[in-house]
Parts: sequence; structure tokens; C-alpha cells
Amino acid sequence: MLLGLLAGFYSGRIDDLVTGLTNVMLALPRLLFALAIVAALGPSLFNLFIALGAVGWPAICRLVRAQTLSLCGKDFVESARAIGATDLRIITRHILPNALSPIVVMGTVGMAQTILAEASLSFLGLGVQPPTPSWGSMMSRAHAYIWHAPWLMLFPGLAIFVAVLGLNLLGDGMRDALDPRLRRR
Repeated sequence: MLLGLLAGFYSGRIDDLVTGLTNVMLALPRLLFALAIVAALGPSLFNLFIALGAVGWPAICRLVRAQTLSLCGKDFVESARAIGATDLRIITRHILPNALSPIVVMGTVGMAQTILAEASLSFLGLGVQPPTPSWGSMMSRAHAYIWHAPWLMLFPGLAIFVAVLGLNLLGDGMRDALDPRLRRR
């Protein structure tokens, strides 16, 4: 969020640098890049957090930058500048609160994607290591028993499905509730 705020508020070289880095990160396949990070660092919970954070930030950064750019030209930001508000005050009191609703909605969708990525990496043995429970590692261990005890894979898979579906529906509902263009008059 901070990079997106800075890139949108201070255009020029900062914006070019952050946008270029974001575009490079978005060009890489998300799961494949996370897989490469965890493979390089070794499988552990901490390294999984690093990998998922490294692949998750560009989408939020781009959204925050776009929101900041659209809000910087609004009258309330110009009024704050006219009365002598500092850049920090304008960012924290005027831009960030007005950009927060799409960020929250994208956060719920991003959580669903992160759950899928974590389960995928854990299924491959590069995520959470036993004895720490993970739906992906549960499915990986149950894979050998698929024909004799299919419920061992079914229930972790259903848990992933319900969690991801629930987060996507929550994000959709929050978008409907927070977007002023969708409110009834």
C-alpha cells in the first residue's frame, strides 16, 4: 500500500520506478514465482510467508496507485493543499480513507488466492511442514489412499473450496456495500 500511495501521490521518477517494478512482478506467473522462492529458501512456514508476500504485493500496489491518482485531482485534496496541509496529512487524512474500500475488497479476494497458493505449495511439499496442519499437506498425505479412503482428500478439498468461496462472496458483498455507485438512491 505504501508503495502505491507514494507512486500515485509523487508522480515522476518514483511513479516510474514503482510502476516498472510492479509490471515486472505482475508479468511473472504468481504460483511459479512463489514456488521458486520457497525452493530457493527451503520449505518452512516463514519462507512460505516471504514467498506469498513477494507475489501478493503488486496487485495491491497497482490498485492503491490508481486510487491515489484518481483522488489527487479531487477538490478536497486541492482544498487541503490550499490551506497548507502537509503531504503526510493529505495522504493519511484524505487519500487513504477514501481509497480504503476497494483495498478491503481486494484484500478478501487476495486472501482467497493466498489460501489456494499456500495449499498448492504445501501439497507439493514446499509449504507448511508437518506436524503443522495445512489443507494442502493433508491432501498430499491422503493422495496415496485416494482409492481406499477418498474422504481423506475430500474433506480438506472441501475446506479449501468453502474458505475460498466464502472469501470471494464476502469480497463481492463488501464491494456491493462499499461502492457508492452501486448504492440505491
